[in-house]
Amino acid sequence: MTRLTITLQDDLHRALKQTAARQQRSITSIIEESLRLRGIRDQASARSLVDQARARSGLDADTALALAVEETRAARGQ
Repeated sequence: MTRLTITLQDDLHRALKQTAARQQRSITSIIEESLRLRGIRDQASARSLVDQARARSGLDADTALALAVEETRAARGQ
């Protein structure tokens, strides 16, 4: 397991500590859950999600990739 140091504003840190105490959870578990909810996944989990989506879509790998690239570019305004 890796350690990470982050800098938070005092009021946010205080709110995080209060939430952890109120929910009887660790600050680490709250941060990890928040990252997962934001879509942050390890590479194996992300690859698994992509494989599941591809299987449900019925698209072959090349078509799925082309569509993903097209939609990503459109979202970025390129």
